[in-house]
Amino acid sequence: MTIPYPMTVTLVRRTKGTPDSLGNDTWTEGATPVAAIYAPGSSSEQVQGRDSVTTTATVYVPATTDVRAIDAVIVAGKRYEIDGDPTTWTSPLTGWTPGIEVRLRRNAG
Repeated sequence: MTIPYPMTVTLVRRTKGTPDSLGNDTWTEGATPVAAIYAPGSSSEQVQGRDSVTTTATVYVPATTDVRAIDAVIVAGKRYEIDGDPTTWTSPLTGWTPGIEVRLRRNAG
C-alpha cells in the first residue's frame, strides 16, 4: 500500500561546520523538497512584555526520508523548527512503516 502525499514541503538540512575564530559552532544549510502530508496544529498568543505567537503543526513524510531533530521544515513559505525527534511509525503486526511523524513549532514576535 502506498500513501499519497498531496503536497511538497522543504526540508532544511543543517550541517555543523568548523568553529569560527571565537570557537562558536557554525552551521550550513541545504534545502530539499520532500513529499508530505500537513496537519495543522494550534497556536497560542502570549502578551507579557512583548507580543508573541507560537504555532504547532505536524507533517508526515515517507519512511525513507532522512530527517533529524536539528533540521527545519518550510511549509507554505513559513519556516518551522522540528520539535523533538521525528517518530517512525511501524506496525507491530506486519512491520509496515508508512511514514515518519515530524512535529513542528514556529515562534513569531
